[in-house]
Amino acid sequence: MLAPPWNSVELPLTASQRLTAASSAGNSRSLPQTLTRSTPPAPDHRKGQTLGHPGGNLLSNFFSPETCQDFSPPRSHHPTAPALLWVPMGWTMRLATAALFLGLTMAVPGDEEDSDPCVYEALSDSDAVLCKGLKVFYPELGNLGCMVVPECNNYRQKITSWTEPIVKFPGALDGATYILVMVDPDAPSRSSPKAQFWRHWLVTDIKGTDIRKGKIQGQELSPYQPPSPPPKSGFHRYQFFVYLQQEKSISLLPKENKTRGSWKMDKFLSRFHLSEPEASTQFMTQYYQDSQKLQPGEGSSEPKDKPKRR
Repeated sequence: MLAPPWNSVELPLTASQRLTAASSAGNSRSLPQTLTRSTPPAPDHRKGQTLGHPGGNLLSNFFSPETCQDFSPPRSHHPTAPALLWVPMGWTMRLATAALFLGLTMAVPGDEEDSDPCVYEALSDSDAVLCKGLKVFYPELGNLGCMVVPECNNYRQKITSWTEPIVKFPGALDGATYILVMVDPDAPSRSSPKAQFWRHWLVTDIKGTDIRKGKIQGQELSPYQPPSPPPKSGFHRYQFFVYLQQEKSISLLPKENKTRGSWKMDKFLSRFHLSEPEASTQFMTQYYQDSQKLQPGEGSSEPKDKPKRR
C-alpha cells in the first residue's frame, strides 16, 4: 500500500514526548526538541471526501496504520496554523442534558396544596350527621353537601346571588311525592338563634322521578332565597330536608306567609304528619367580607370579640 502524499512538518515536542524519546535513545541527556509528524493536505471537497466525526476513526481513504496511530483529530494543512479543539458530540449532548435536567429540578414548584388558594373543607363529624342521601349542586362548586363554602374566587359572595341549586335525591321512589325544605337554623347567629328557623325554600308536590334527576318541579310555597348570612355573625348552616308527602294539599298559614324568620318548622311538620326526613344534607358559609378563622363545628360561630351592649 502506498503512503498518502502527506507533507512532513516539524512540531515542538511536549515534555512527556521528550522523556519517551530520551528513554528510547538509551537515556541520552540530549532530548529532541521537535517531532516530525505527517500532516494531511486539505481534503478535496470536489471528490466528496470527508474525515468522519471529530476524534473518531478516519474514513478508509485516509486510513494508514503507520500514520493514524497518533492522528486524532486532524490538524490544519498549514504548518503554522494552530490546532483546533474538538469536543465529541456525545459529551456535548450529555453536558447540555445534565444542565437542562438541573434547571428543571430547581424550577419544580412546591406542594400543590401550598399554592392552591382554594381549600374545600368538610364539616365536622357532629355536623356531618345530617348528611344522608341528598346532593346539592351549585355553579362552579359542585356538590356542597357536608362542605364549607371556600373563601377563594369570591364564592361566598357569589352564592348569595346564584339561583336555586340542583337538588338530587337518588333514593326517590317512583310514584311517590316529596316536599323539599331549606332553612337556616342559625339566624341571626349560631350562638343566639333567635330567628330560628329562617325559611329559604319550600316546595311541595315534587314527583319522585323528578327529584331523582335533580328537577325540582312542584308547588313553590316559598321561592328560593340564597344564603345571606349577616356581617359578623359567624358561620351559618344551610340545611336541606326531603320529606315523603302524605297529604294531598300542603300550605302555609297566613301568619307564616308574613315572614320567613322564626318559622315554627316543627309545628308545620306536625300539622301535615311529616315525620323523619327521607334524606337531608347541609353546608356552611359566612358573610363574604368576614375573615375571622372559626371552626365551623364549634358550638358558637360568632367572633370572639362580641359587640358591647348599649
